[in-house]
Amino acid sequence: MANPEVECIWKGPDILGEGPIWNWKENALYWVDSDKPAIRRIDSDTNEVTTWDVPETIGSMVFREAGGVVAGLWQRGFSFIDLDTGEVTPIANPDPDNPITRLNDGKCDRAGRYWSGTMDTTFNDRLGKLVRLDTDLSCTVMDEGFYVTNGIAWSPDNQTMYYSDSRGRTVYAYDFDINTGDLANRRDFISREGEEGRIDGATVDTDGCYWAAHINGWEVAQYDPAGKLMRTIPVPIRYPTMCTFGGPDLDIVYVTSLSWEIEPGDNEASPLAGGLFAIRGTGATGIREAFFAG
Repeated sequence: MANPEVECIWKGPDILGEGPIWNWKENALYWVDSDKPAIRRIDSDTNEVTTWDVPETIGSMVFREAGGVVAGLWQRGFSFIDLDTGEVTPIANPDPDNPITRLNDGKCDRAGRYWSGTMDTTFNDRLGKLVRLDTDLSCTVMDEGFYVTNGIAWSPDNQTMYYSDSRGRTVYAYDFDINTGDLANRRDFISREGEEGRIDGATVDTDGCYWAAHINGWEVAQYDPAGKLMRTIPVPIRYPTMCTFGGPDLDIVYVTSLSWEIEPGDNEASPLAGGLFAIRGTGATGIREAFFAG
C-alpha cells in the first residue's frame, strides 16, 4: 500500500474549517470557515488564498451550474451567494422555528441536488434532520433524529448514500435512487462507539471506499465498501474536520481542521490546528463533485 505524505499547504488558521470541495473548472479548492464566517479558495499552482466574508455561520457550500455558489447558512438556510457582489439570496430554511439548529455538512448528488443536514448546536438532543434541496428549489426533510449531521457521500454507482451522525458515532447507509432522490433501507454502516475519533466529513474514491476525517483522532481513515477499516493516515492535528479529493488528477486528499480549543492545551499539542492539509501518494483517486443544477 502507498506511503502517503502529509503537507500543511495553508496555516491559516481557520476557526472551524469545513466543507472542502474541488472546483475542476478552476483547478482550485474551495472550503468554508464556518465560524469566521467565510468562504476560502486556494489556487493549486500558487497556494494563494482568497477569502470572501459571509454574513452568518456557514455549514457548507456547493457550486452552481448557473454561476456562483449555494450555501447552508444558520439564519437564512439554503442561500445563493454571489461572490463578486456579496449578495445573499435566501432559498429555503428547513428548520426556521428552531433557533439552536443550523445547516452543517452538505454536498451535491450526481443529479445536481444539494443535500445537507441540520445539527443541534448544543450537542444535547437529536434535533438534526437530513434535508434535500431539489433543482426546483423545493426543500424536503428526508430523515431525522440526529445530533450532528456529517459524512455525506455516494457510492460510485449511485446506489448507496452515506450519512454520518458524528455525535451519535454512527455512519448510516441508505439505498439511493439517483433518478428520484429517494432513500430507503437505512442501516448502520460504520460504528465508532468506544473508539477514539468520531467520523466527521467524508468522501468516496473510485473503488467505492469511504474516506473520513476522524475528528479528535489525529487521523484520516479509509474504509472499504463494506465499512471495514482499511487504514488510517496520521495527521498533525487533533481535529481534522473533513476530507475531499482534488488536484488535476483527483489524487490529492485535502483536509480541513479547526483551531478553537476543545480541551485545555489542545493548541499547544497541535500547533497547525486550523490549517489546510494535502495528502499525496495514497494510491486512491476521487470522483469529480457535481454542481447544483437549480
